[in-house]
Amino acid sequence: MNHWLMKSEPDAFSIDDLKRKKREAWDGVRNYQARNYMRDGMRPGDKVFFYHSNCATPGIVGIAEVATDAYPDPSQFDPKSKYFDPGSSRDNPRWMLVDVKFVKKLKRTISLDELKGHDALVEMPLLRKGNRLSVMPVDAADWTYILALE
Repeated sequence: MNHWLMKSEPDAFSIDDLKRKKREAWDGVRNYQARNYMRDGMRPGDKVFFYHSNCATPGIVGIAEVATDAYPDPSQFDPKSKYFDPGSSRDNPRWMLVDVKFVKKLKRTISLDELKGHDALVEMPLLRKGNRLSVMPVDAADWTYILALE
């Protein structure tokens, strides 16, 4: 089993939205590395830190689980979607997604600032300067360490 972190702006889709819906397609990813993580690395059963970004207190707010293998993101084919990609075709889709399902909401937000204060997490991709990926792997040791912070 692998571990991941997936970012979402809470105004667009929050941990509470996932809790209410129970399961959701993680659409709109338009970064090749993030796509590759979903397409080539994620498998059903993998655990995910749900991370609120671009908000007053960015941080880890919940846990989700990968529910499906990767499949083509339908928004890339919809000319009315903000995620439309005219260069992608149904025969050779460029963008993939996975469905994620709600596991739990954390008792508190484990903030980005708090995470930065732990030397044990210094190598975590989230904390590396310039890393803005919306989907990234989390080392098993980092996963366990962060869970203990709750």
